[in-house]
Amino acid sequence: MTRAEILAGVAEVARLHLGHAEPLEERQRLIEDLGLDSLRRLVLAAEVENRFRVALGPEDEARIATVGDLATVVAEKLRR
Repeated sequence: MTRAEILAGVAEVARLHLGHAEPLEERQRLIEDLGLDSLRRLVLAAEVENRFRVALGPEDEARIATVGDLATVVAEKLRR
């Protein structure tokens, strides 16, 4: 799966489950730019796990601050 496909999938999850209508950019920060609180971050993580069939652990979540970070972690999980 390409990075563009992963980013498109993350954008779809954000649109469907968080009501985020604007395009996502890799440099956008989940908390500061997208305004995700802890519950919405949990929803995003759970739905990304479902969409890509991966498991995000606490060590992964600690590495994710931006949309690009999330795409990188998903890509790493898919390669395993």
